[in-house]
Amino acid sequence: MPFTNTPASDFVFRDHTNLLKANGSAQEQTFIENLIVESIEIYGQDIYYMPRTYVNRDTILGEVENSRFTQALQVRAYVNNVEGWEGQGELLSKFGVRIEDKTTFVFSREKFTSAVDDNAVLNVEGRPNEGDLIWFPATKHLFEIQFVEAERPFYQLGKGFVWECQCELFQYADEALDTGVAEIDGIEAAFANAITVNFAAGGTGTFTVGEVVAGGTSNVTAEVKAWNATDRQLQVYNRSGIFTIPETVTGQTSGAAWTSASYNTLNNVNTADSIDTNFGFETADDDIIDFTEGNPFGSIGSTTDTTI
Repeated sequence: MPFTNTPASDFVFRDHTNLLKANGSAQEQTFIENLIVESIEIYGQDIYYMPRTYVNRDTILGEVENSRFTQALQVRAYVNNVEGWEGQGELLSKFGVRIEDKTTFVFSREKFTSAVDDNAVLNVEGRPNEGDLIWFPATKHLFEIQFVEAERPFYQLGKGFVWECQCELFQYADEALDTGVAEIDGIEAAFANAITVNFAAGGTGTFTVGEVVAGGTSNVTAEVKAWNATDRQLQVYNRSGIFTIPETVTGQTSGAAWTSASYNTLNNVNTADSIDTNFGFETADDDIIDFTEGNPFGSIGSTTDTTI
């Protein structure tokens, strides 16, 4: 019903039955959503959203044992921390220096749906997921989403318009990064557990950096980090298992084929010997525990021991 106040005079509404209830209407919600989208486009930053794919998950403890990231989807986000990172920053602990930078990324729900949700398979559809990653190109930081706030602002005009993703600096743990974005994928090559495989003389071809190699007997695959033709040494990472000695290792792109002679899975070429002490622990533990025993800690709780 149209409302007129002619001539102008003071009035008090007594009957609201037929008046338009504008507060919280679809038109108002669309209007405020458009304003939010425009604000994020103006004041936000371009980031890459990386959905997590579970490869192996412990259903008993609820832990992800192995995961990979195969997509990096660009979307606009507002960085909620304008004066620097939140969190405790750099801490000196008994395990070394820890960097605990935190930040909050704000996404428009509409833009997130069109840029990410419609182009990726999320573990929980319809919203950002805890455990997914965000690459922030401006500072070259990789963050992991720890919590997604869905009720801030609190039902403005009866609806939620943004996702607030509370994030922490990501601690890399041998996850496969194959997103197609060079800066992101380079994190895996720089920090993944990489070993050196020594080959016998008589092989053919040259392995190329980044290609996949496969063992002819073990069917183990890995990615090439570096190849030294003079010493016949191949540095590989992202292994799917343990190579057989000897076996023919073939480059899936180059066609290079060499016979493996030896390698040590404990020596990580991506860390200094002073930091990576796996080999030292493996050598010293024989003086502490007798590993020839089936169970060096006793037989309590053994399902095969009929004496208890």
